[in-house]
Amino acid sequence: MPGKQLCKYISYLTPPAENAGLYKGLKQLSELISSYQSLKDTGRGPQIVSSIISTAKQCNLDKDVSLPDEGEEISAQERDLVVGKVYSKIMEIESRLLPCGLLVIGEPPSAMEAVATLVNIAALDRPEDGISSLPSILAQTLGRNMEEVYRGSDKGILKDVELLRQITEASRGAISTFVQQTTNKKGQVVDVADKLTSIFGFGLNEPWVQYLSNTKFYQVDREKLRTLFAFLGECLKLVVADNELGSLKQALEGKYVEPGHGGDPIRNPKVLPTGKNIHALDPQAIPTAAAMQSAMVVVDRLLERQKADNGGKYPETVALVLWGTDNIKTYGESLAQVMWMIGVRPVADTFGRINRVEPVSLEELGRPRIDVVVNCSGVFRDLFINQMNLLDRAVKMVAELVEPAEQNYVRKHALEQAQALGIEVREAATRVFSKASGSYSSNVNLAVENSSWDNEKQLQDMKVFEMALSTADATFQNLDSSEISLTDVSHYFDSDPTNLVQGLRKDGKKPNAYIADTTTANARVRTLSETVRLDARTKLLNPMLEKMGLSTLISYL
Repeated sequence: MPGKQLCKYISYLTPPAENAGLYKGLKQLSELISSYQSLKDTGRGPQIVSSIISTAKQCNLDKDVSLPDEGEEISAQERDLVVGKVYSKIMEIESRLLPCGLLVIGEPPSAMEAVATLVNIAALDRPEDGISSLPSILAQTLGRNMEEVYRGSDKGILKDVELLRQITEASRGAISTFVQQTTNKKGQVVDVADKLTSIFGFGLNEPWVQYLSNTKFYQVDREKLRTLFAFLGECLKLVVADNELGSLKQALEGKYVEPGHGGDPIRNPKVLPTGKNIHALDPQAIPTAAAMQSAMVVVDRLLERQKADNGGKYPETVALVLWGTDNIKTYGESLAQVMWMIGVRPVADTFGRINRVEPVSLEELGRPRIDVVVNCSGVFRDLFINQMNLLDRAVKMVAELVEPAEQNYVRKHALEQAQALGIEVREAATRVFSKASGSYSSNVNLAVENSSWDNEKQLQDMKVFEMALSTADATFQNLDSSEISLTDVSHYFDSDPTNLVQGLRKDGKKPNAYIADTTTANARVRTLSETVRLDARTKLLNPMLEKMGLSTLISYL
């Protein structure tokens, strides 16, 4: 480790993410849906819906969307719902973010790449800075709440799916018009500071307002837009700043390189510009308030999905993995998810350090406290040992709350396990596990099968681990970056405890496996199968990715 401590780590801007787009049958489906929207009130509506159902089945979308049999007579309202659900799935596939090409040190992003980055930055609300997201501002123009639009679109409500598409297109169009003001004939962003000063400083008619005046969002709140685009202007200057090559040269010469935070530039543009000697974060400062807010949304959607898939019942236990780098990038979102599952919130001291938690009342929580089994990666263990201890104290505190067993599954299971093993409830409530110091393997299944112990305490901990896992109704992992997904690396598979839990459960039932996708503002919870199918459609089978790879290869030859 001393060698690492003496190193310089130069930050770089990750390749911008672009939408996956549509191809072949998926593109044909999109065209059929457009036809239905314009002709549904004519006599051709049922015929077009029949074609949509047939084409959707040819594309295997019936595995993700419930479709009626071909030729089955359905009402106009049911037709709208079928089309809305297929449309929502098509939008989900089309808007999936894919990294564009590879990083080239010393080559700043083009205007098109800068637009892709700014669209993603603009999609997030930043209440701590008094900045509303562009989709939220546009939705408010029509008297809608963006979160309601997201939820309606996910349910397949046709008008909400269409509105989400219009908001997405208007957002990209407004930002493209904005970036064009600083783009030269070669497609490069230049003289950002001077050109933005002329836009903001001399009262010129803002280009984004001009663009939106020709859309249904022409009555948009101009003051909120001005605040947002002033922020995006600062981001644009930092995104195209070309500091990486110079900093690399400085580092190779053993000279001083300015330090700076690491992290996700979409979630936290303050990490820009790149080309700094990065450090991660204060481990004791996570989870942040923003991470906790995001975690609450994801957990609520996870439990809602599990209830829908499990006959209306909450999962009593969720088994999940905490990754080190993911929690650095998201400032502790995964950690916050565990806290919200068991029904506690972090409490910061006057220095912003999180060193204690407090229970949320059952009335405020509005649901039972969910038991958890947490497998911490080796990197998480090394970086966040204090937060592991905090989480351990939180679970044990919840297990000792005097609450009904049907409202506190942590206590319910801890009492059962304490009685079975003849130990105290506090010991039986051990739920946070990791490999021994120095070990970084991630295969949790082999860890149990090949387990060994040197003393009774280790044997007891292994028994508690297995008993806790045997109560799991669901397993859960996070995707928080468009850089990598489930099919790109083996870590997600290695650490997935689904099959292990099935072997430990008395009924032999396989738990539902869920993946949370927080790569966009509209966080989604999908099953493992749905995520693999989405990866296959957007990456493995996508002709655009093949062309992108070829063009990248040719550029280096």
